[in-house]
Amino acid sequence: MNPSPPTASRAPPRRPLHGRRLLRALHRDTGYLVAGLTVVYAISGVAVNHIEDWNPTWRLVREERRFDPLPVTDRDTMEAELVKVLELPGPPRSAFRRAPEQIELFYDGWSVQADVTAGLATSLRPSERPLLGDANHLHLNHARGPWTLVADVYGVLLAGLAISGLFMIRGRLGLVGRGKWFLAGGLVVPAIFLVLRRL
Repeated sequence: MNPSPPTASRAPPRRPLHGRRLLRALHRDTGYLVAGLTVVYAISGVAVNHIEDWNPTWRLVREERRFDPLPVTDRDTMEAELVKVLELPGPPRSAFRRAPEQIELFYDGWSVQADVTAGLATSLRPSERPLLGDANHLHLNHARGPWTLVADVYGVLLAGLAISGLFMIRGRLGLVGRGKWFLAGGLVVPAIFLVLRRL
């Protein structure tokens, strides 16, 4: 007698989403959606917090060039000679003569310092920091336009994540248990700094 074929196991029926299950699903999917942008904002936020110590968006690129020494003459003649030997993009916007043999030429956003007797020129040009400059561009909303809407929606989604997270767990591990102390701690820290600001 042939054994009867095994019956295919049936997947358990899906329960409808409601209450906390719906809240968890929304919280999870929203977290996936904003995870990448949250990392961008977090890195940029730490960088911008220390803007007094360094420029988080731009760095100065220093480049030295050698040339045959030039005679010390009047400023206009020295400017013209430096523009020619260094192949600079035309006359500078302004110039400053630090010493008879030293002159600095200023262009839009960058400059060239030269010592004509030493035959040494140093250019200082700002260069955007890769990736970090892009992150700051978005974080500080320099993109404007449609990006403002994206940033506003992102802020609303973050608020939704924070609020939904409060009610995902019940009991002693939830908001009515240990959660209330963490919530209070998160509110007390900024409150202290606001009180100190007004003293």
